[in-house]
Amino acid sequence: MRWPWQRQGSGDVTAIAWHNQTLAYVRGRMRGDDLCVVSQFGVERQTGTLAEFASRLEALGLKGGAVRVMLRPQQYQWLQIDAPGVAPEELRSAARYQIRDMLDTHIDDVTLDVMRLGDGQHKGAQHLFVVAAANAALRGPSELAAALRWTLPVIDVQETVQRNLQNALARREGLQQRATAALVLTDETHAVLTIGANEELFYTRRLDVPAGLLDSDWGADQAGEGVAEGFTPVDEYVPDYGVGGVSYGSDYSAQAVAPAQTGTAGPSAESERAQRFLVEVQRSLDLWDRSWSSLPLAAIRVHAGDRSRELAQWLTRELGQAVVPMQLDGIVEGFTGGAEEERASCWPLLGLLMRSDTRKL
Repeated sequence: MRWPWQRQGSGDVTAIAWHNQTLAYVRGRMRGDDLCVVSQFGVERQTGTLAEFASRLEALGLKGGAVRVMLRPQQYQWLQIDAPGVAPEELRSAARYQIRDMLDTHIDDVTLDVMRLGDGQHKGAQHLFVVAAANAALRGPSELAAALRWTLPVIDVQETVQRNLQNALARREGLQQRATAALVLTDETHAVLTIGANEELFYTRRLDVPAGLLDSDWGADQAGEGVAEGFTPVDEYVPDYGVGGVSYGSDYSAQAVAPAQTGTAGPSAESERAQRFLVEVQRSLDLWDRSWSSLPLAAIRVHAGDRSRELAQWLTRELGQAVVPMQLDGIVEGFTGGAEEERASCWPLLGLLMRSDTRKL
C-alpha cells in the first residue's frame, strides 16, 4: 500500500473516493503533453448489500484492475510536527510516538505515513506532515476492492491530490518556482487550503464552511462590511496544538472575528457567517506572508463548483488581493456533463489521476 507521496507512472487508471456509502469515481489517463483525459466519471450510492452494489458497479465497467483511492478529509487526520532528529528510516516510528496525544483514536488503531514540509531549499526549522488514518476508515475501500477484484496500489489524501492540480496549473503558467495557493470547498461543510512551491507542499489548513455559505449573496451589499480596507494583518493566532507553531484552529473570540460595523444596524446572520469564513482565510494568508516572506504568493485560486467565479470576485474585493477561479482548461479534457453535485464530488479525483513520479522523504 503506497501513500500520497509515492506516486506511480501514468496510464489508464480509475480514481475513487469511498465515504458514507457513497462512491465517487473518475477514469482517465495522462497524455504526454501533461493533459488529463477523462473518459468516465460519476457518483453511486450503495443501496442493498455490498454484493448487490458491486454488481451494479460491474455493470458500469468498474470491475477489476488497479484503482487509486483518495480519502476524504473526514477519514483521516493531517498533522504537522517538528521533524525528529533521526535517520530517514526511523521517521515513521518517531512520528508515531510524537503524535500519540494528538489523535482522535488510539495510536494502535491508525495507519500513518510522513512527508517533509517544503522543498528542502529554505533554511529554518524542519517540519513533517503526518497523515494518520484510522484502520476502520481503510477497511471500507479494502472491502469494496475485494468485492470488485480491485488492487489498491495507491491511497491518497485531499491535500496532496489538491497539490497535484496546483502543480499542473503552475506548470501551465510558468509558475513552478513561485508559491501558489488553492482554496477548494470540498463540500458544503469543509474547505481545504493548500500552498505550495517547486512542486512541493508547504502549508495546508482545513476550514469549516459556515452553513449556507454556498447559497449566500456575495454581492455589493456585503462589500462594506468586514475587511473594508483590503488585506488587514491579524496580530493574534491561537494554535490547535503547540507543535511547530503553524497550524491554527477556528475557535476565535467574538472580538477577533466580528465584522466591522458601518452603521447602527447589525450585520445579518448570513453576513456574519461569511465574514467569519473570510477572517479564517485572511488569517491563513497573513500567516503565510509572515512565515514565508521569501515566497510571496504569485496566485490565489479557489474552487467552489459553479460558484467559483463569484467566490473569487468576493474574496478579491474583501481581501484586497487578486483571487481567481481554478480553471482546468488546458490540463483536463472530457470532464463535462452530469449534475453539478456529481462533478463537485469527483473534481478532487482529477488530481489523483495526475500522480506521475516517486517522492522521497
